[in-house]
Amino acid sequence: MDKIDKDRNDKYDNGEEMQMKITAGLGSIDEYERFVHAGADEFFCGYVPYEWTKKYGTVMPLNRREVLSYNVQIGSLGELEILAAMVKEYGKPVHLTFNALYYIPEQYPEIAEMIKKCMRIGFDSYIIADPALILYLRKQHIDCEIHLSGETAEVNTGMVDIFQQMKLKRVIFHRKNTIEDMKSVITHVRRQNVGNTEGKRDVRPSQSRLEFEAFALNELCQFTGAFCNSLHCDEMGYLCRVPYLLTCIKNGQQRNDYITCGKATSDRDDIPGQETPSTEIPAEDDTGYLPGASGCGFCALYRLKEAGITHLKLVGRGNYTDFMEKDIRNLRRALDILKASKTEKDYINSMKKILFPYGCSGNCYYRQHYYRSKK
Repeated sequence: MDKIDKDRNDKYDNGEEMQMKITAGLGSIDEYERFVHAGADEFFCGYVPYEWTKKYGTVMPLNRREVLSYNVQIGSLGELEILAAMVKEYGKPVHLTFNALYYIPEQYPEIAEMIKKCMRIGFDSYIIADPALILYLRKQHIDCEIHLSGETAEVNTGMVDIFQQMKLKRVIFHRKNTIEDMKSVITHVRRQNVGNTEGKRDVRPSQSRLEFEAFALNELCQFTGAFCNSLHCDEMGYLCRVPYLLTCIKNGQQRNDYITCGKATSDRDDIPGQETPSTEIPAEDDTGYLPGASGCGFCALYRLKEAGITHLKLVGRGNYTDFMEKDIRNLRRALDILKASKTEKDYINSMKKILFPYGCSGNCYYRQHYYRSKK
C-alpha cells in the first residue's frame, strides 16, 4: 500500500482522487428508475416478507422499519425479482437491510435462508447491525457482502479490527460520530491494511478494500440507534418524533443552554448531531420542500471527503418520492460543486448560494464542523 498522507484520506492508494457515492434509501421498486435518473449511485432498502410479519408481528422487527401503511420496504420475493432485473439493467446496486439490534435464536436460521434466497436472484450485499448475525452467517459460510450498520453504535479502531475478522465490505458510521472520529478510524485502517481482505475465505474479489459510509442527509435523531428501543411501526408514533428537551450537566450544575425539538438554542458545541438554527429565514419551495430539513450534512462534505468517506447515506425510506428525488439531485449538485472547488471555503460559499439562497434548516449532522467553518 502507498504511504497515506497524515492529514488526508481522500485519495485511493493508486493516487486517484476519491469520489464519494450517493447511497439513497428506497421505499418501493417504483422509485428505483426515478432515483437512478436523479443521480443516485446505489440504494438500500428493507425486505420483510409477509411470512415474517405474520409470525412475528412488529414487536420482533427484521429491519427496524415494520411499517405497512406506506412504502418503506419490499414485501415479497416477486418484487425483489423485479428489482433485481432493474439493477441488472441500470447497474446501480441495492443493499438489503437486516439491521435489527438483535434476534432470538430461532430467527438466525430463518434469516440465513432468507438471505440465501435473495442471493440466488442477485442481491449480494446486506446491512447488518447484530454482531451475532454477522458471526452466524460467516459460520454458515454464506459469502455475502456485509455492511456494518450505523445502528451498531460506537465505531473506533479496535471495533473495526475485531469486526474485520468477519470480513466486512463497509463500515457505516453512526449519526453521532464526529468527522475526527471517522478520520481516525479510516487512517488506522489504511495504515494497518486492515481493509485488505483479498484472498480470504468467503470474501468476493470486490471486497479487497474496506469502504466507509457517513450520514449526509435527513432523519437526524436525538437518540443513538444502538440504544433505541422504539418501534418504528404503524401502531404508535416514533420516539424520535416526540418533542424533547436535552440539557447538559457540568460539575453537578445544569447549564442554561439546551436543545429542544432538534434545535439548539445557544452556541454549545459539545453534543454532536444538533445545530444552532440559521439566523437567516429558511425558505421552502411551493411544495414545502427544504433540503436537509430533518438533518443536513452539506457543509461537511469537504471534510468528509478529506477524512476518507467513500459513500454518503441519504436517508429517506418512506419519505415523499418527490422530496427524495430533490434530495438526490441536490446532493449530486453539492458533490459537483465540491469537485469544482479548490478550498473548503469556496465550496461552502458556492453550495449555500446555490442550494440555500434564503437560508438552511440549521439542523446539522456535524456541529463541530459548523463552528470551525464559521471562524
